Amino acid sequence: MAHLSPSQLEKFQKDGFLVLEDFLSAEECMALRQQISQIVAQMDVPLHCRTEFSTQEEEQLRVQGDKDYFLSSGDKIRFFFEKCVFDEKGKFLVPPEKAINKIGHALHAHDPVFKSITHSPKVQAVARSLGLQKPVVVQSMYIFKQPHLGGEVTPHQDASFLYTEPLGRVLGLWLALEDATLDNGCLWFIPGSHTGGVSRRMVRGPTGTKFLGSEPEWDESLFVPMPVCKGALVLIHGEVVHKSEQNFSERSRQAYTVHLMEASGTLWSAKNWLQPTAELPFPPLYT
Repeated sequence: MAHLSPSQLEKFQKDGFLVLEDFLSAEECMALRQQISQIVAQMDVPLHCRTEFSTQEEEQLRVQGDKDYFLSSGDKIRFFFEKCVFDEKGKFLVPPEKAINKIGHALHAHDPVFKSITHSPKVQAVARSLGLQKPVVVQSMYIFKQPHLGGEVTPHQDASFLYTEPLGRVLGLWLALEDATLDNGCLWFIPGSHTGGVSRRMVRGPTGTKFLGSEPEWDESLFVPMPVCKGALVLIHGEVVHKSEQNFSERSRQAYTVHLMEASGTLWSAKNWLQPTAELPFPPLYT
């Protein structure tokens, strides 16, 4: 079981993130990678839904393409692509399997392999160690960070996109399915930055999404790189500031991420882009 020690809990509470090495076995990493390869092989995305993905505020509306494709993806498995991988007619300029930025946002619900990892006893043990009483799975994503193409993820807080009242109820689980290094775009954090609230929020409206507030100009010297080996789990507090650089290397940096919310005493914002649906209410983690 993956129960956290008192020193690990103290470090997470202090820094807003924590690395657990060897959380997944090599076999589990391979099973997830093989399963995603099958999903990609069956991918069929209409031209008007070939959507580039970016976390950058000034690009958000432009890159969403068909907004409904993004906004209705919370209970589906959908495909989002890197920048500059389509021609003016939407045709791929690189092999489709090399063009994908991420797949989201309900792998945890619709795919049995991803569901088994998401609800595994060791994931549940981590959640219990953190004191989560009624955690639910809000979303999941498979992130590719393609060789040479994998785009930068600018500094942000997850709670900007997954806002709750009170704050402090969202937890990210970032599972490294390949080594994440300085060269291929590992995560970077500002330790202790989870205690100052949320600087901006992405909200949905009748014409798409927009940001309320703006991301500060974070001091780059405050960021600490967090390279990890395949199989590691990185716990990410919903308000900790983090980023990753573009992948200029010849190696991908694949990862599976899940976001949990403590549902007990928590209000999920009705303005969040992602909403539970009748077809897929946020499933409880402890099943």
